[in-house]
Amino acid sequence: MDYCTYGYMIDNVVLLVSGSLHDRDVGELLEKCHPLGMFDSIGTVAVAQSMAELYQLVLQDTPLGPYFRQRLTAEDLDEMNVELLRSTLYKAYLEDFWRFCERLGGATAEIMRGLLAFEADRRVINITINSLGTELSLDERRSLFPAFGELHPYGHAALGAAQDFDQVRQALEGFPFFRQLLARVSYGEAQMLDKVMFEREVAQCKLAFMQQFHYGSFYCYLKLREQEIRNLMWVSECVAQQQKSRIHDGVVN
Repeated sequence: MDYCTYGYMIDNVVLLVSGSLHDRDVGELLEKCHPLGMFDSIGTVAVAQSMAELYQLVLQDTPLGPYFRQRLTAEDLDEMNVELLRSTLYKAYLEDFWRFCERLGGATAEIMRGLLAFEADRRVINITINSLGTELSLDERRSLFPAFGELHPYGHAALGAAQDFDQVRQALEGFPFFRQLLARVSYGEAQMLDKVMFEREVAQCKLAFMQQFHYGSFYCYLKLREQEIRNLMWVSECVAQQQKSRIHDGVVN
């Protein structure tokens, strides 16, 4: 359950750092932080002026400390480095979570192996798509990929060299699982891929409850609740914009 909170901690840190770059009020930013990702020194994140200072003053004594040491090469906190920080921390977090579950063994390892591999693959795909047409080099992109999952290592090599969405699609065609997902996505529609990914995640989480005596049920319960929140947000947005006919387009069951 501790590991389930680390992702929220990462998001909260990135939110505060990004907000401080835009001179946002710290109190206002703290109100937007996820409650599962709070820690004692989180309020001082916004005062850090460099990656090293952020680690030494704020994060050294938190669970993110070991992950954060990998990101001390950048001198200043700017827009690009904040996004690199998020991806690097998530990479370290997912790899550590993977190793922890493997050490537990049994049904927990069996269930979490598939769930974390899918999460790692999804992050690889999202990082690739989001970095297309940016200043991020191909080597930097590949360095952000978690070192496990179905796409590791051959899919990582292909996605690491992709220059547009068509090449991303071609790289994924070589994997039966992702080829099935892509069959449901219209050619060139990167946004629709997110919905298909969420549907697959929900299906995997539901199947986890078919087994007993494993800790993966806590992780899956949290993920299913997150999807319920996304569904409610989508429905609310459709109602507010008088687009009720589009409700079923974004809801994942």
